[in-house]
Amino acid sequence: MTGIGRRELLRFGGAAVLGGPVLLTDRAAAAPRPPGPDVPYDAPLPGKNPVADVPTVKPAPAFPARAPGDWIDLAGPATALIQKKRLTHSSVLQSFAFDEAAGYIYALQVVQGGVRLKGESRTYTHTQRVSRGDLCLNRLTMSGKLKDRMFLKGFGHGGSLGVQHRPGKGPLLWTEWDVNPASGYGRGIARFPYTPNRVLRATDRSLLTYRPRPGTTKNQPAVDMTTRRLLLRYRRATGVYRYALYDLDDFGAGTPKALADVAQPLLRKGVFHQGLALSGNYAYQLTGSPFGPGNPASGPGNARLTCIDMRSGAIVQEIRTRAGQKLHPREPEGLAVLHRGGERLVAGFTSGKVNRRRFSLYAHGG
Repeated sequence: MTGIGRRELLRFGGAAVLGGPVLLTDRAAAAPRPPGPDVPYDAPLPGKNPVADVPTVKPAPAFPARAPGDWIDLAGPATALIQKKRLTHSSVLQSFAFDEAAGYIYALQVVQGGVRLKGESRTYTHTQRVSRGDLCLNRLTMSGKLKDRMFLKGFGHGGSLGVQHRPGKGPLLWTEWDVNPASGYGRGIARFPYTPNRVLRATDRSLLTYRPRPGTTKNQPAVDMTTRRLLLRYRRATGVYRYALYDLDDFGAGTPKALADVAQPLLRKGVFHQGLALSGNYAYQLTGSPFGPGNPASGPGNARLTCIDMRSGAIVQEIRTRAGQKLHPREPEGLAVLHRGGERLVAGFTSGKVNRRRFSLYAHGG
């Protein structure tokens, strides 16, 4: 197991300060978008909306006791951790997670078109790889240098990734699983050890798989090892998106019982969910879209970070982040918590031409 070198530690503890994000004063209860026209981008969010299909919150007596205000304050300036690094394939970064104990970053991307993986009789286009849920899982150093990779076939879009540390062993990785070909997103969750160059199929009998919300899709996990909790984002057949919180050990044992279940906060028009993370009692989400019509590079951009209290579903803080403002086309992709150097929320951004994609990471808080 490799530790983090002094140079990489300095990079992650003392990066150059960028222009700070703007703190918004808007607050909203976590609820799905009501029927009707889209909410204008800069309009205040409504205070409350009914949730007809499930209770807003389940009792959560098992939450760890933590001091008030223990969420990551996102209002300060962002710091650049990694700038314009490459992954194995030319497709964009989808999500990432830190293995701080070993000094690695794991990152997911959809397999690029024209690649023939081991055991395949032909190549596929990128569009086909999306619908098939075929992913490339990259392992990088903490400075962003690519070390190796493995492949996941039939898993999903790669919208989130969790790392579960195991004393004396390599980590277990958590991802979405069982792709829905109609959407390219997973209908369940899987965990597995990282094995360089392996092609892991969704049907592999060694794979540990879970369906905590049967009948749902877009199942996406995040893991917090400080409290041994797992956060699940999922989409009901009604179109409602939810966040559910679980005890990691109970979930892994196949007995998942939600400690809390709240509705995902509203998304504004033309904005997409781009990442999720978990720290203690709080879920974090990254939203936004690439620079383009409706989101010009000349403006502040529409990338936002939101902190959600899982005990109530209320938004604690929401900011518009200006991290990576000079990237082009600057699309937010992926979110994770970094504890080394002070607990910080790290957002990923992609840039570069279609066949020359790069990714950058920026830390908030700490």
